[in-house]
Amino acid sequence: MKRENFRSRLGFLLVSAGCAIGIGNVWKFPYVTGENGGGVFVLFYLLFLVIMGVPVLTMELAVGRASRRSAVQGYQALEPAGSKWHLHGWFCLIGCYLLMMYYTTVSGWMLGYFFKFAGGAFEGMALEAVDGVFSAMRANPAEMTVWMAVTVLAGFLVCSLGLQGGLERVTKWMMLGLLGLIVVLAVHSLTLPGAAEGVKFYLLPDFGRAAKQGLGRVVTAAMNQAFFTLSLGIAAMEIFGSYMSRDNTLAGEAARICGLDTFVALMSGLIIFPACFSFGVQPDAGPSLIFVTLPKVFANMAAGRLWGALFFLFMTFASFSTVIAVFENLLAGCIDNFGWSRKKAALVNGAFVLIASMPCVLGYNLWYFEAALPNGSVGQVLDIEDFLVSNLLLPLGSLVYLLFCVSKWGWGFDRYLEEANTGRGIKMPRALKPYFQFILPVLILVILIQGLVKLN
Repeated sequence: MKRENFRSRLGFLLVSAGCAIGIGNVWKFPYVTGENGGGVFVLFYLLFLVIMGVPVLTMELAVGRASRRSAVQGYQALEPAGSKWHLHGWFCLIGCYLLMMYYTTVSGWMLGYFFKFAGGAFEGMALEAVDGVFSAMRANPAEMTVWMAVTVLAGFLVCSLGLQGGLERVTKWMMLGLLGLIVVLAVHSLTLPGAAEGVKFYLLPDFGRAAKQGLGRVVTAAMNQAFFTLSLGIAAMEIFGSYMSRDNTLAGEAARICGLDTFVALMSGLIIFPACFSFGVQPDAGPSLIFVTLPKVFANMAAGRLWGALFFLFMTFASFSTVIAVFENLLAGCIDNFGWSRKKAALVNGAFVLIASMPCVLGYNLWYFEAALPNGSVGQVLDIEDFLVSNLLLPLGSLVYLLFCVSKWGWGFDRYLEEANTGRGIKMPRALKPYFQFILPVLILVILIQGLVKLN
């Protein structure tokens, strides 16, 4: 079967960036920045994105482009005879399924809040009542199921239409809409009274404030955020490498994907921090920042219904772009490994993900329970699934990709470098080999250990 390809380079960049741009950028990045003192965190985040994110992204793309296959067969095409690297490909598929078992629910929350704001649900609402909206939604299994199901069915419908006709066409328009919305929202936030204080907190490094948080904690939080923002380690990016042309070097393409990803994360902060400071709201509110704190800001704001609706439309685009990108990975895995047609893969996976997403939906109401996790936190079904993906499969998977590309027992550094440097653009220097072989694995191990074990 002939391998599908992207229609254009812009399509590849926007789809790949759409996969990377998600809840981590527009939800987690602002609140983690707030918790870690602002500007110094952002500085370290950018540093780690360059020295960790870009290299590992080039490796995942290289495996895809050199093999022209999804994860399992990609490893099989490149691994030395008799080796078992391809087993990681199956863990990648499991990781993508696990990710979608909770990500579709959170994406559904974004969609639900868009309709709540657009329908005027928050107009005239007392501020103390805003907290209850999010709690009421999570306590209602029927409402949660509807938003999750709409997300799943729409995602697989898009992917069933093919790479060019579905995923590329829809993501291009959605990402352009997202980028337009984020600029409009940021400009509006910057015009609010008192917005300058929010910008100073966010972008001006204050090492005194960082020291109060603990500089070590700020640095490790920045390392974590930079690493996780690109969704590396479960072949979510590898599949787009398998569809891309060989016209451009992978370091250049990885830098552009990271650039778009970082632009959206930084602009999200320019929406949120000026608004928080303008209305006297704490920017370190944690995970509740998006669904509890910001709706209070919009409820206070002139034309808050419009700005709230636009903000959650932007959030919906950001999360849905990741959903359809990972769905494409699931379909490609089934097409490559089982010989299914795209339509059959979409139907079977759609039914499976719908059913598999229900524990997360019900984990906030009918099946509510709390479990202690190895890293010392306590959580529900969503937290358990997220722990397995974010704290185990992503860092461990990235380490496997790294070792596969730089060790003599895998594909090997020379072959990786040749693939990465094929085409026009930024070349990956051979001088980085010692860094890739000895320092980068240690950095990823640090992330893996601190994510799995309670260290204090």
